[in-house]
Amino acid sequence: MKVIIPLAGKGTRLRPHTHVTPKPMLRVAGKPVMSYVLDELRGLGGIEQMVYITGHLKERVEDFARKSLDIPSVFIEQKVQDGTAGAIALARKYVDQPVLIIFVDTIFDADLSVVNRTDADGIIWTKEVEDYQRFGVVVTDDEGFMTQIVEKPKTPISKRANIGLYYIRNWKLLFEGIDHVLASPANMGEYFLTDAFQYMIEKGAKIKVIDVEGWYDAGKIETMLETNEMMLTKGRARRPDRSDRCTIVDPVYIEEDVTLTDSTVGPNVSIGRGSVIEKSELSHSIVGTGANIRQCKLRNSLVGDDTWLEGIVGEVTVGDHSEVRVSPHG
Repeated sequence: MKVIIPLAGKGTRLRPHTHVTPKPMLRVAGKPVMSYVLDELRGLGGIEQMVYITGHLKERVEDFARKSLDIPSVFIEQKVQDGTAGAIALARKYVDQPVLIIFVDTIFDADLSVVNRTDADGIIWTKEVEDYQRFGVVVTDDEGFMTQIVEKPKTPISKRANIGLYYIRNWKLLFEGIDHVLASPANMGEYFLTDAFQYMIEKGAKIKVIDVEGWYDAGKIETMLETNEMMLTKGRARRPDRSDRCTIVDPVYIEEDVTLTDSTVGPNVSIGRGSVIEKSELSHSIVGTGANIRQCKLRNSLVGDDTWLEGIVGEVTVGDHSEVRVSPHG
């Protein structure tokens, strides 16, 4: 089996953080989002090659991927951002067997070993959601095979959201479908991989639909904070061995060399190594490495690496190497 991981996006919904850090390497509960996915693959077995489709800050992505997973890998730059079908098309010459395709905007709970037991032409994983209008949803027949993917439906034809995780056993038909999509007029200015799946179905392919147990979005700031909370409650929490005159409200993830003084931290707070928190209150926030936060009261905030915040009350999004100081008199 081959694995394709598209990573070319600029992460515009997570700016300013993605100006200097690739979106898949932003940390949730002390761990890069991409690492959650690679950990799933590490235990799967049977992977002959990883194919990474890179773009924005590609050198950092390549370095991180090589160090994280000991599987033969190739890296292909997507120079033209023409959509998901265009991204997967770039991997064509490396795919000569079934392929697992994973978009790493999200963290998922799924048993990937099912790929070793299926006789279907493919599998698409989904998650039932209530706000189905926000997503591409998958429609199935009575046997649980996909019949249609509909982008942002206005009527509740399905609540099973497409989460960006696919296994395609019939890889030849997949690329035939991609060729068809790329030869057709663009859909809203892009070429969608899901349109290639629709082509496969129209040619008689059987794509099984499986619901994941959990799906946690890390594609924008508010959902990244929600996902941080979920990961902390699912076993990623870590309390410091000591803190000076502080109150820790679980769950939190705090690196051992973080300095905490006269502060209240938590719930749902992650703090990276080397940070200093003094006379402050933090809740529902992610703080990077080497940050200095003094006399602040922050909630629902995303604070980058090597920042200095002083005297701030409220919600902030502050990128790496920034300083924001508010005087006592405003």
